[in-house]
Amino acid sequence: MNVKKGVFLTVAAIVIANCTIAQQKKIVTKENESQQWVALKQLADEDSSRLVELYKDLHQHPELGFKEERTAEIIAKELEALGYVVTRGIGKTGVAAVLHNGTGPVIMYRSDMDALPVKETSGLPYQSTATTKKEDGTIVPLMHACGHDAHITWLLGVAKIMLNLKDKWKGTLVFVAQPAEEYIKGADAMVKDNLYGRGVPLPDYLFGMHTAAYSVGYVENSFGYRMAGSTGVEVTFHGIGGHGSMPQLAKDPVIMAANAILDYQSVVMRSVSPLNPHVITVGSVDAGTVGNVIPDKATLKITTRWYEAKDRETMINGINRVDSGIALMNNLPQELYPTSKITGSVFPVKNDTVMVNKLNAAFDAKLPLVKRLIDRPATMGAEDFPLLIINSKKNPVYDFMFVGVGNKEVCAKYSKDGVFYPYNNHNPNFAVDFSAIPLGAIIGSTALLELFSK
Repeated sequence: MNVKKGVFLTVAAIVIANCTIAQQKKIVTKENESQQWVALKQLADEDSSRLVELYKDLHQHPELGFKEERTAEIIAKELEALGYVVTRGIGKTGVAAVLHNGTGPVIMYRSDMDALPVKETSGLPYQSTATTKKEDGTIVPLMHACGHDAHITWLLGVAKIMLNLKDKWKGTLVFVAQPAEEYIKGADAMVKDNLYGRGVPLPDYLFGMHTAAYSVGYVENSFGYRMAGSTGVEVTFHGIGGHGSMPQLAKDPVIMAANAILDYQSVVMRSVSPLNPHVITVGSVDAGTVGNVIPDKATLKITTRWYEAKDRETMINGINRVDSGIALMNNLPQELYPTSKITGSVFPVKNDTVMVNKLNAAFDAKLPLVKRLIDRPATMGAEDFPLLIINSKKNPVYDFMFVGVGNKEVCAKYSKDGVFYPYNNHNPNFAVDFSAIPLGAIIGSTALLELFSK
């Protein structure tokens, strides 16, 4: 045989053999991925009825931040029944649960628990009719209008799946049920209440999922900045009360507050670059009791949103300058100058690039019913999620993603008119489609299994 020909045939045989091996590996990999999907789907489907009933119960019994006592106890008992080591009462109502399963990374999965003072108008048979008394004695309606009830349900579904698949992963799994996310105070409260001194290890990875009103089956998981920083401010204008018919004898704080609401927007429009996302919103005005009495004070509750720390400082300083200017304009004595306080502050949410890409690759390969939304813009919404680890000496990374919970048919109907989803979080008609419950548990479990894998 010709030597050159023999060498060529040998090389060709090696190439063909390598290609065959590669194809076999690819087939095995796809088969393994398919098996994982089937296993997760079976576990989630078997638990679906329980999870849906749990979700409906949580939805009908919403609780405000730092008052989630019933919710926290449900979570604690469910996790204890599964065998997790549970610690209650962290940051007042927070819960942490730990499962050690050999040597490996420490992964923390976080869910929030609190509801909103919103009156539900969805008309669903399990609609919330709950109310609660605020610190000032007023009675307000309550609703899970931001999907935290689904977050809790996903956490409990994921906890059960991960326990059933203990032979598929090694490491330490930590679940955190956090209070008072809506106040942007709960994560910080848990850390300051010695979260990591109660047997809860510092994580290598922090993961969380949030409901979004787009259709079930869609997820949005992107790296970089995804949510804005937020600083809450409360300003009280002090005046001199009097009769509504004789305003010249009073110093009207309602007028002062009204002027301030408008003047704050000049800070937004003329002090911060229009190229930088930023917001000042006054969401609450509290003044007086009847129409013919000028009260002696008026209080504004404000939220600011920002991505650059310098813009935050500009807005806070601008609010203070507006307040002082209004005091001068009304010729107030120094003792009646407006008072203000910061009610809470969080940094922007910035997802880790490597972690996001790793999870997205797993979702694309292993979850055939899930479609990823690509190039979705960052939002001006805020989250205190990163505060669980932001000052950690371990330098962990995090990923916070969004999962669609909207009814497919309803979303499809609205999309024909160019509307991506018919309602948004914090809307009194916000609703979670039941099919999103087991699917969320599958997505969360897939993420954890991928993070535990080498």
